[in-house]
Amino acid sequence: MTEGTDCETGAPTRRVLLAVHTGRADIVDLARSAAARLTEAGIIVRLLEDEAEALAVPGAEVCPFGPGAAEGVEIVLVFGGDGTFLRAAELARNTDAAITGVNLGRVGFLAETEPEAVEEMLSAVEKCEYAVEERLTLDATVLDADGRRTGGTWALNEVSVEKVERSRVLDVVIEVDGHPLTSFGCDGVLCATPTGSTAYAFSAGGPVVWPDVEALLVVPTNAHALFARPLVTSPNSVLTVAVPPDGTRARVSADGRRIVEVPDGGRVEVRRSDRPVRIARVNPTSFGDRLVAKFGLPVRGFRDARSHGPGHEAPTWTSNVLARGINTADGTSSTGGEVGGGHPDSEV
Repeated sequence: MTEGTDCETGAPTRRVLLAVHTGRADIVDLARSAAARLTEAGIIVRLLEDEAEALAVPGAEVCPFGPGAAEGVEIVLVFGGDGTFLRAAELARNTDAAITGVNLGRVGFLAETEPEAVEEMLSAVEKCEYAVEERLTLDATVLDADGRRTGGTWALNEVSVEKVERSRVLDVVIEVDGHPLTSFGCDGVLCATPTGSTAYAFSAGGPVVWPDVEALLVVPTNAHALFARPLVTSPNSVLTVAVPPDGTRARVSADGRRIVEVPDGGRVEVRRSDRPVRIARVNPTSFGDRLVAKFGLPVRGFRDARSHGPGHEAPTWTSNVLARGINTADGTSSTGGEVGGGHPDSEV
């Protein structure tokens, strides 16, 4: 779902929270220069307490990592990879703040703006020239053998029900909307969102789902079964992964960040959350264009495909890959450049 922005360029107290991977000097330098530019534009910069010393931004607000970190913030600006983005999403989800990021990791489907486009991204934030998408998230409830709730968590990408002991096989029963569907032994089962379809679920053989599609995914990992195909269900379905009482111990991992133990004979119920994550899109490229750029997909045909490799954001102009030509920003056509570029020397 795409909405307009909530910001007002004339608002007296616009705030931006920075979430930064401070383990790399180049990332720290980039975040520091971005903070200086935002401050000069009259926007208050807020830093997380555990990152503030490394960033050393003069005049910045400092707050502890926690539910209140993004209160009153217009946008959470992430400098890092998808791991840093997922950490920041924990802060933004409980507020009205949107979140966007500069990809300084590898592929980076969440933090999708590339370092070379930072100036354009900051300009879009300053001028409120960005769109906001509401991304579906998941709630996971852990129940014991008697149906009592023992824990719970949430996820933007996926809820992974996985074995605790590496040498054992996890026996599971899969249910959809209370109806048993199948059972098998496996390493685990992923319940993923469309946003998470290009993350762990993709690595496990699941489908790529456009993020504006409302659906839930069930993707077994290393299942010992003839029928263990990935499933796509209604966004309103309740997905259940039950573990037999005499089976292997299991746990829930949410986005690889939050762990909840599953009791013996317990079950995990996963459903759509009523609280989405709001992602700010400052780059007008489509998901398909980003897919081509991130994975370096050949779109000219396998005989003459040329790729600059994964991890490069698609440029902002429009490419007509089916026609194998280029539609440049001024509407003219060119066939001499790379796919996704309006100039023969442009890089994807």
